[in-house]
Amino acid sequence: MSKGMTAKGAATRRRIVVAAALLIREKGAAETTLDDVRAATSTSKSQLFHYFPNGRTDMLVAVAQHEAEQVLQAQRPYLDDLSSWEAWQKWSRAVLDHYTELGRRCPLGSLTTELGKTSAEAGAVVTGLFETWEAALARGVEAMLPGDGSPADRARVVLTAVQGGALMLQTTGRTDYLEAALAAAIEPLRAPAEVRG
Repeated sequence: MSKGMTAKGAATRRRIVVAAALLIREKGAAETTLDDVRAATSTSKSQLFHYFPNGRTDMLVAVAQHEAEQVLQAQRPYLDDLSSWEAWQKWSRAVLDHYTELGRRCPLGSLTTELGKTSAEAGAVVTGLFETWEAALARGVEAMLPGDGSPADRARVVLTAVQGGALMLQTTGRTDYLEAALAAAIEPLRAPAEVRG
């Protein structure tokens, strides 16, 4: 909860952020105005500026934070412990299920193609998301390939597969690109696990 904000105030702010996120997924950041958000949330201009003193800039940063949290939350609990091939498979399935459910309205696409470019602050949120995500994947790679020497590089391949698949999903509405890229990216982790198993 934001400092000095009541529970009711925090709930109202969250409701505005969620509605703005959905609008941005549908229309894009450039096309979503504060008036659109006001209409979707039945809030006044003064309410919006109460929760987002710098207006649109603050709101877009809050939406970027919300969307980044959604991206990571959809992968949990699997993302937090990728120390077995079974865990990698469950994580991969969670990612595929999440993006299949969302289709073209995925928060990852919104973050990277829309929100990350709106301000330095929003860009920092996106960068932080990828750093957190990469670190979790790298820990999983290290668990699967101890001493390999390149867990961060392998994690970046997996992350790029998800990002590329999400972009193709936004463009085509198809998840088979994501499924193929993700399967190819994690396949090198399978053989060492089978040898140890």
